[in-house]
Amino acid sequence: MSTPTVLDATAMLRGAGLRVTNTRVAVIETLQDMPHSGVDALVPRVELRVPTTSRQAVYNALGDLVGAGLVRRIEPAGHPGLYELRVGDNHHHIVCQRCGAVADVECVTGHAPCLTPGDTGGFDLAEAEVTFWGVCADCTATSTATASAAVPAATH
Repeated sequence: MSTPTVLDATAMLRGAGLRVTNTRVAVIETLQDMPHSGVDALVPRVELRVPTTSRQAVYNALGDLVGAGLVRRIEPAGHPGLYELRVGDNHHHIVCQRCGAVADVECVTGHAPCLTPGDTGGFDLAEAEVTFWGVCADCTATSTATASAAVPAATH
């Protein structure tokens, strides 16, 4: 099992030409701990690191980070926007239809754009964004346990 790399948020911001602010650093550090998080989950965690920040400051930081290519925003159908630090590698996502958990899925064919439509309409394809849907292992285990518990015991 490998240890996750600790990101240098300050270096990331400077490398992207962004001003280093406490909120931006806290958003990056929080996303490292909580990939695929929405604003509702991020704000309280960022506030723990920067008590003087605001919800609007977190939104602004996310917008700046997405604009600079440091953060990716994904929008699974029926879910609020989610953010992650993993950018530029053409990976996809799988979403649990029960609990909404999101996980990364590597490119399905190994090279961009992963899928090729029959007609590109004149577009030069760069990548495909694929979202797989299913039931996560935790929800499957819960369903199996619930179903087993619901089976009535034989009467004598």
